[in-house]
Amino acid sequence: MEKKKTKTSGREKSVAGQDLECKNRDCPKHGTLKVRGRMFKGKVIKKFPKRIVIEFERMVYVRKYERYFKSKTKIHARLPVCMENTINVGDLIKVQECRPLSKIVHFVVIEKIKEGKK
Repeated sequence: MEKKKTKTSGREKSVAGQDLECKNRDCPKHGTLKVRGRMFKGKVIKKFPKRIVIEFERMVYVRKYERYFKSKTKIHARLPVCMENTINVGDLIKVQECRPLSKIVHFVVIEKIKEGKK
């Protein structure tokens, strides 16, 4: 019998003086996940294991009244293992669209833009 060889895409990265090895295949930096399409910036309102919820405001045009109103949108995004310790509730982050990862997750965290208020 012949053994199958599996390819791991783990690279070492230094974060705050520690060496982290990210072996997550759903990581856009260290894994094989391709990002495409829309990109949003938003504030983290909830944090779960491997997932976060961001919220941002947008302007929606109402044709009948010829006016705009503010609307809030929530997006669920995958949180890669290599970024779990750096991103917290209240931070401003950037997410980008990817293939559907689950029923509600279609975005992945790309980077942290700004630290939130503590």
